[in-house]
Order: sequence, then C-alpha cells, then structure tokens
Amino acid sequence: MTKTLIVHGLDGSPAPHWQQWWAAGEHDAIMVELSDPDRPVPAVWEIELAGMILRHPDSILVGHSLGAVLIARLLATWPHLRVRGALLVAPAETEGVQRIAQFGSLPQRRMDIPTTVVASRNDPWMSFSRATHLARAWGSDLVDMGFSGHINVDSGFGPWAQGKELRDDLILRSTPVSVFGRGEMRVAR
Repeated sequence: MTKTLIVHGLDGSPAPHWQQWWAAGEHDAIMVELSDPDRPVPAVWEIELAGMILRHPDSILVGHSLGAVLIARLLATWPHLRVRGALLVAPAETEGVQRIAQFGSLPQRRMDIPTTVVASRNDPWMSFSRATHLARAWGSDLVDMGFSGHINVDSGFGPWAQGKELRDDLILRSTPVSVFGRGEMRVAR
C-alpha cells in the first residue's frame, strides 16, 4: 500500500488542520514531524523528510505551505529519492519573508514525478500568478481553488475530501519506483 507522507509548514499544522484529519483517519497516512516548526532550519528539515522517504519508499508526498516548498527543494536537490508523486498545496513564497527567508529562492527545476500544485487566488502567502509560474516550471498540474485563502483551517477547510481525491489521482498516475530507476522493473534470477 502506498503511504502518504504529510509535510506541515511553518508553525506545524495543529488540529483541526486537514493534514491532521488525514493523518488520524487514514492508516496509510503519516504526519512527518519536523523539528522546531516555529524556527525551521532548511537543512535539518530536508534530512528529516529524506529519512522518512527512505523508511517509506514509493510514497506520495503531501505538503502544505512551507511543507510544499520543502518538498520542491528536496526533489530538486535529491531527485533520486523513491517518491511516486507530490501534492503541493498552497506553497509559500520564501523571498522577502523574514521567518522563512533562509529557505532561499524556490527551485525552478522540472520534477520527474507526477506533481500537482493546488493554489488559491487570494492566498496571502503566494500570489496565484506566482503559483502558476512555479507549476509550469515544475511540470506540475495546477488546480485553481478560486478564492480559498491559504487552504487551511482559517479558510474554512476541514477534512478536505477534494485534496484526498487529488492525492489519489497522483497515485493512479504514478508507478512505484524500482531500485533500478523510474519505471524499470527487473526480475532477479
């Protein structure tokens, strides 16, 4: 069974955030607990997420806000990690934001796995035009959520069934990654 690794953003995603609903309600969903969510250190978060991916290869990554940024950074830096796909929800702009500026510029590299960016037209953390640009650069599908704020509790999101459907679509569009490379399956003799 494909695991869903849920990656929170700045300050974590305390209940009743949709990420907590997913982690509590699905046996194959795991909340990735990142160190010091109120004072993130990019290198530490990358190592922690990479460690979870190594423990749960062929997972789908689901990140919200700074968690989406972390996933994009990790996949750009370590593209050979065994990840099936990524759902990047309401990515946060890092440039010019003091608390997360240490994450640097967002990567512009195309990802070689199926990815979906979910963005809102009135997200205070990133403009829709910027999210659209990143989706193109990353080779991601883009889901326009209309005027949905930051797609969190403050925006009125509870368990967020549509998000699960988007995650499930990524599972259907992707294939497990063999130890020999993407899409290659070899039989040991």
